[in-house]
Amino acid sequence: MESNFLFAFGLTLFAGLSTGIGSLLAFFTRKTNTRFLSVALGFSSGVMIYVSFVEILPKSREVLVQQWGQTQGSWIAAASFFGGMFLIGLIDYLVPSFENPHEIKRIETLDTEASENKLMRMGILSALAIIIHNFPEGFATFTSAIHDPTLGVSIAVAIAIHNIPEGIAVSIPIFYATGSHKKAFFWSFASGLSEPLGALMGFVLLHSVINDMLFGVSFASVAGIMVFISLDELLPTAREYGEHHLSIYGLVVGMIVMAISLLLFLP
Repeated sequence: MESNFLFAFGLTLFAGLSTGIGSLLAFFTRKTNTRFLSVALGFSSGVMIYVSFVEILPKSREVLVQQWGQTQGSWIAAASFFGGMFLIGLIDYLVPSFENPHEIKRIETLDTEASENKLMRMGILSALAIIIHNFPEGFATFTSAIHDPTLGVSIAVAIAIHNIPEGIAVSIPIFYATGSHKKAFFWSFASGLSEPLGALMGFVLLHSVINDMLFGVSFASVAGIMVFISLDELLPTAREYGEHHLSIYGLVVGMIVMAISLLLFLP
């Protein structure tokens, strides 16, 4: 797995820094493209839900069953899956809803709806919230990529799409509060750095003790994290943009694309 380290880290870095893409989109458009965001967020959730249930969780269960037997291995896989959900859910719970980076922020309204101080506070707290959220996401992307580079690419793209609105959530309030593109882009860019940091922390903590048992548990936890992100963040956000059916179409297309990509690389 060490030979895949640089590739896996590069994918995680790409996924995390896509917050900067959201920042750039916000600067060059005057109106939120709700149709695009609904489809994109739906697509991202479709990729993550499909790959979690069809690829990641079964692989984890297979490894754990080999180690602990059919019954105990299956129970450990299930517990790890829901443990991942609990972890990301706890992180989400500890972030106050006002500062939650997944609250909808439209480009065309933020310049008039709040004072400069409130906007600046909103942007910085959104950046801090994203930093907290992105640690487990970085670990999920990195763990998947270091085990299966092809799978890692798909997950990194899905996470990257999901990070674009987060970049908007950070950069727009700060831009309207300060009038500075540089400050807005800096905070948006910096918030994405927590994703590769999460990957590095995971690697440092697990590198010396990694074995089949730990791999199976962490992989199942990754599946739980991604399913929770999809159900709690991506789909509700897509619906809030007012394009419910488009988000579902995007979800289905994301699942189809993920299924085809997995089938094409069958041994």
